[in-house]
Amino acid sequence: MQPPLLPEAALHRVLRLARMDGLGVLWLATFFALTAAAMGDLPGAVAWLLVAGAGAIELHGAVLLRGAEKRGLGWLIASQLLFMGAVFAYCAFRLTHYDPTALREALTQEMKATLTQANYDQEDFLLTVYRTTYGLMAGVALIYKGGLTVYFLRRQTAVAAAVEMAE
Repeated sequence: MQPPLLPEAALHRVLRLARMDGLGVLWLATFFALTAAAMGDLPGAVAWLLVAGAGAIELHGAVLLRGAEKRGLGWLIASQLLFMGAVFAYCAFRLTHYDPTALREALTQEMKATLTQANYDQEDFLLTVYRTTYGLMAGVALIYKGGLTVYFLRRQTAVAAAVEMAE
């Protein structure tokens, strides 16, 4: 069994993780927001902008922690919750507003032939793919950001101690 991390080491790890995650979320979400806007998908663009905002909030929390402000950790945790809330709301919206038009266009002739051969209705297949996609998106967000939330919460005491020593 390893001894617990020193507060400075815990703070360093939290800062490194928050910077990497915040930047990654900000860049990817901005790309997806622009893509959704270019495709005319207003709900998608809004959801991805909210997710990009969560990345920016996470970066702000890291800056606050680096400046020896304890409240930075609260910003890190809030960003995880905003991310999850935005993704869950978007997935719920998509699941309640099913539109198979784009999926129908994506089906190739080979796919249609395979579905017919397997005696599987195309509409049932499209609905299953649609539900699975958004269910997986929500599940991945829960595991990914829920895990980060737990990580930040478990480091709260050590990070607070490191910030107090830095003051």
